[in-house]
Amino acid sequence: MSEASGDPAGDERRPRAVYGVGSDPDVRFSLANERTALAWVRTGLSLVAGGVALTTLASFADLPWVIDLIALIACLAGGALAVSALFSWRRAERALRLDLPLPAPAALPWLVIGVAVLALVLAGYAVLELAGDL
Repeated sequence: MSEASGDPAGDERRPRAVYGVGSDPDVRFSLANERTALAWVRTGLSLVAGGVALTTLASFADLPWVIDLIALIACLAGGALAVSALFSWRRAERALRLDLPLPAPAALPWLVIGVAVLALVLAGYAVLELAGDL
């Protein structure tokens, strides 16, 4: 029976790749790491929900195919972000347990670049649509 969990069956369910190394860190740090991972998962879920909303709107309003493409990219990015949250949580938890410096967030630069590119593409598309209406 582990002193950390108090549940012998619980130890079998804990991933050894994370909990099999080092020592238990301050519980506040582990819980903060978990909250951060859950925030990334919520962001990914928001991207998926936004993609579903866009493609639904495009089908009802007979919007151009570019909206469906943006919806597809949002859904795929949301799924990738959720998976990235798991790996980021594992890396940070191992670093906490081994008393190592925390790794840099891997998904943040990609998310920022993706949002910036998407904003530029949509702005360009809006300008072309407005120029076509004139």
